[in-house]
This record gives sequence, C-alpha cells and structure tokens, in this order.
Amino acid sequence: MTAPLVLVITSLEDVTADRVIAALNEREVPVARVDPADIGPGLVFGARIGAGAPAWGGRLRTASREVELGEVAAVYYRRPTPYSARYAHLPVQQRDFAAAEARHGLGGILNHLHGATYVNHPGAVTAADFKPAQLQQAAQLGLSIPPTLVTNDVEQARKFAAETGPVIYKTFRGLPRDEDGHTGAIWAQRVDADTFDDSLAVTAHLFQAEIPKTGDVRVTVVGRQVFAQQIAAPDGALDWRRGDWDALLHAPIAVPAPIEAALHSYLSAFGLVFGCFDFALTGDGREPGDWVFIECNPNGQWGWLPDAGDITTAFADILSTEGGGAR
Repeated sequence: MTAPLVLVITSLEDVTADRVIAALNEREVPVARVDPADIGPGLVFGARIGAGAPAWGGRLRTASREVELGEVAAVYYRRPTPYSARYAHLPVQQRDFAAAEARHGLGGILNHLHGATYVNHPGAVTAADFKPAQLQQAAQLGLSIPPTLVTNDVEQARKFAAETGPVIYKTFRGLPRDEDGHTGAIWAQRVDADTFDDSLAVTAHLFQAEIPKTGDVRVTVVGRQVFAQQIAAPDGALDWRRGDWDALLHAPIAVPAPIEAALHSYLSAFGLVFGCFDFALTGDGREPGDWVFIECNPNGQWGWLPDAGDITTAFADILSTEGGGAR
C-alpha cells in the first residue's frame, strides 16, 4: 500500500511541527508543509467538484511542492499564519474582504479534504477552545473542576468571592497582537474582591475559587497514548506558565484509570484526536479525587516537555499508516 501523504498546515517557524515532520521523514512518509497565508504567487491552487466527482480534487502548488488534494490522507493542523497578516498592507475594508475570501475559499477546501484524518480539525479546535465549554464538558464527565463564575456583574463577583474564599482571575484568551505584531498573555492571578468595581461591566470575566493544590500536571493525549508530567516552578508561582519554562521542574506521574478514561471521552466529545490537559493536584495524585481539571488546550505546545520525543512518535503514529491513523 502506498504511504499516505501528510499535509502539515502551519507557519514557517514552528519547531513543534519540525519535530513531527522529521519523524515522518524518517519513516519515508511523504510530507508537504503549507502555510495558507502564503496564498498568492507563492501558493497557487485550483480545486474542482461536480457531477461524477463528489469530493474536492485538484492541486496546490507551493514554491517547493505540488500536492494532489485527493492524495492527502492526513492533515496535521498546527498554527498557520492568520490570513489577515497576508493582507496587512491593504486598507481595512480590502484587507478584511481578501482575508475572509481566502479563509472561506482556500481554508474551506483544506478543512474538508475527503477521507483525511485531521489532527486536529480546525473546526473542532474552535469549538473546544471556549473555556466555558471545557469546564462544562469536564464536569459532565465526572471530573472535579474549580467553582467558577463567568460574569460582568460586580455584585455577583463580590458575592462569589465572599462565598468561595480566595479567588483567581483568568482571561479567556491571550492578548491580541499589538501594532508591531507581538502577542502576550495575562497569567492566572489572585485578585482582591475589594478592588472590584463597575469597570467589570465592560466585558466578561472568569473567576475561580483558588484550589489548595499540591502541584500541577500537564497531560498530553495523542490518540490512545497518554503522557503526564508533574510540573513545578522553582519560585512556587501560582501559574507555572508565566516564568522561565527552561527552569521548570518535571517528574513523570501516573494518571489514575478513571481520569484517563475521562480524558479520552473528553476528546471524543469535541471530535479531537489530541489535547493538552492541565490539572491541579490536591493530594499525591494516586486517587482520582486528587485531580482537578483546569483546562484543555486543543492545540497546545508540548515540544518543551521531557517526553517530547515519545509524543513526537505518537503524532507520527497517528499521521502515518504505522499508527493506523491515515489511510
């Protein structure tokens, strides 16, 4: 059987995708890397559908590769450049029009390649990226979650803080790009209810009761494979992501069977193949009750973890015939 063609959709500088591509190359699996925001002379495509041809077929040509769309058996959808960046030089109306046309045209084709395995499908990622959806799904699967309030009402925020004790504030998304194209983050942080005022009404806020945790765990699930690392920041920071990731302390940890089963059910509920789960521990982690679900990033980073090599192999398994994923 001919090895499947794997289409990797991502930006040029993506070291995580580089790992997976290298692993696929070692298996001699054909790989084509595409950043849809290159649309123009550097990315030309044509796709047709009609009577007798009920699935999109055609070709996509980059500066270095030509891809037959019908031969794509698996798609690794990572982090492509936003279409808006391609048209940033245009006046606002033209920029928004061109970006929307490219997203719905080229993106519409790439997101609906017949018979292809997606890791993960961008539509599933979008649905699973909403924290309220994550928390509700986790709770419905029996996972412990922190008491949570989403509100723009200062009185409800004050009441929540009074009832639950120490409160943490989180953003729903990272900071958008600034004028120079830089992004940022606002880390989870303790907040004092005495500082709450009517400015909360401007937008939505996420407040959670602070969990008296003994540690944090990152669980990376790829297909049926589960990789878990307990993580600690040397300075004991509330949010380990805010500091130097190279200084983090890692230790492998076993995931209780009921938690692992819930994680597979979680991914299935959202139509995901892969996800990065964050948990807070309230004990030594041996009992399911020690594990408190915080969030799941459906397109999270994992290249910095000590078991990144094994995770890379798991991705290559899913995307190639060796893992039974692509056909």
